Amino acid sequence: MNACRAFQLLAFAILIVGNVHSFAQEGSVTPGVPSPAGPYRRLAPGVLRQVVPPVEYRETHSRHDLVELLALNPNLDYAKNVSFRRTVWYLDFQFKDVRMCMLDLPRADGKLEPKLVWYLVYTVTNPGGAFRAVEQPDGTFATERVDIPILFTPEFYLEAPEVGRIYPDRLIPAAVARIILREDPNRRLLNTAEIARELQVGETVWGVVTWTDIDPEVDFFSIYVGGLTNAYEWDDPPGAYQKGDPPGTGRKFTRKYLKINFWRPGDEYFMAYETPVRLEKEIRFGQPGRPEYEWVYRPFPVIQP
Repeated sequence: MNACRAFQLLAFAILIVGNVHSFAQEGSVTPGVPSPAGPYRRLAPGVLRQVVPPVEYRETHSRHDLVELLALNPNLDYAKNVSFRRTVWYLDFQFKDVRMCMLDLPRADGKLEPKLVWYLVYTVTNPGGAFRAVEQPDGTFATERVDIPILFTPEFYLEAPEVGRIYPDRLIPAAVARIILREDPNRRLLNTAEIARELQVGETVWGVVTWTDIDPEVDFFSIYVGGLTNAYEWDDPPGAYQKGDPPGTGRKFTRKYLKINFWRPGDEYFMAYETPVRLEKEIRFGQPGRPEYEWVYRPFPVIQP
């Protein structure tokens, strides 16, 4: 063996040992996911799409009858039209357009099967400035902005109305490893379970959400993102609560979700013959005649038991 060849082998061995040590130090890193090491990849302007949180002071206040008390005595005036106030927060959300990759994933019988994985890379930031209602000396209420830590527990659903399906995200560690190598080997992307945490004011985390087995006939689809705000609404339908029922019986809650709209002007035959990179280029942000994104109230969980 000549000296040059020996030096190459030594350098390769040092590189392998260094990578193994890097993974061991990370501890909680998903197996196979590269550890951050070095500057992050610079993104071109517009690659990350910014979502503007709505400023709705009304969400800090609502009025409801206390149906549990009125069922016992309908003449209790103090149980009618009662004011409820709460602090409401929003997280800043940015995302890349939906992309795709092909992976061999294990089936129930242990064999590998090629799967087309759809994924969305995103960031969330706690910007501070939550809305809090404060009582004034004259008995009225004003809204002030406060900086508080926020517990981020995300939900992601891909809805395809034309095929009548709602797809919850799937945790696919093998896909995350491949996606990191493609997007930025120096940046950790957390899956939906790993990213759940309390965010301090100004703190930003990066995540990725994945789906498989999306119907190839899907042309129009929307991604619902929950956990970006604690805004909610509730209602007691007339007659839903009866005397003697457990408190809250019949009460309907809706939670505020970010709805991101996409469309794909292809078909199932096109999907069968194209590569994932070509397929993802057919996905368009927004939908004809609809906003690119919107904030909506939906029952939660989105997929009802």
